[in-house]
Amino acid sequence: MKLSVVPTGFFKLDGGAMFGVVPKRMWDKLNPPDENNMCTWAMRCLLVETGDRKILIDTGIGNKQDDKFRSHFSPFGADSLFGSLEKIGLDREDITDVFLTHLHFDHCGGALWKNPATGEIEPAFPGATYWSNRVHWDWATKPNAREKASFLPENFVPLLEQGRINWIPVEEEVTFLPGFNVRFSCGHTEAMMMPVLTIGDKKLIYCADLMPSQWHIGMPYVMAYDVRPLVTLEEKERLLASAARHGDLLFFEHDPRAECGTVKTDEKGRVVPERIGALADLLG
Repeated sequence: MKLSVVPTGFFKLDGGAMFGVVPKRMWDKLNPPDENNMCTWAMRCLLVETGDRKILIDTGIGNKQDDKFRSHFSPFGADSLFGSLEKIGLDREDITDVFLTHLHFDHCGGALWKNPATGEIEPAFPGATYWSNRVHWDWATKPNAREKASFLPENFVPLLEQGRINWIPVEEEVTFLPGFNVRFSCGHTEAMMMPVLTIGDKKLIYCADLMPSQWHIGMPYVMAYDVRPLVTLEEKERLLASAARHGDLLFFEHDPRAECGTVKTDEKGRVVPERIGALADLLG
């Protein structure tokens, strides 16, 4: 199994929303906000190559939203989804599978793209099967008021209409492919999927929005976006305890600096960061 980081650029979100109940005087030292209290976050995807499959996990924000929408989130940066794949040596036609952890716009917006030549909205990866699960799909297509602005039907409904979506069963942990398992998390949103990848004697957990950055390793750091923050606390506690015990790598989708990290248990029994850095360095 080969893993490649696929950066798709940066965007901005309110610092208070991202750090929840943690006081600003604590988090503004970690990720300093601008004059509007907006902090910079990455949209970092991952390419998994195994056998004859080239699986893209998440797709970033995409290119089809209008200027008004983009003004709320200020996407920026030199990296793009197709550009980053090109640096790896791949075209969009090479992707066999697109695995969508959940259907918030910053994770699935690039699943469909606006073709600049025709102005039409098309699947971004014409040869790919797209993967979701029915529980989360139903949640996203009948959104609650809290999440409605994050579930944009144009990002995913056309995929179902075109017969491009396949379903992963929702169980405690399922095997997607050998070495590629899927866990489910319900604190951030209903039935979010977290890939668990086995690379040699190591495991990498793609945390998605359960733990979007290295700073969210701290237990009180729970996003205000989460629909069930107390469930997030429980899920984080289990994940971190296991990761500390087994030395698992944690992949951070939104951290503006670090791609992944490991954790350890300190002398007070708290789980704290151990090594934080680039995926290639930590995989060794």
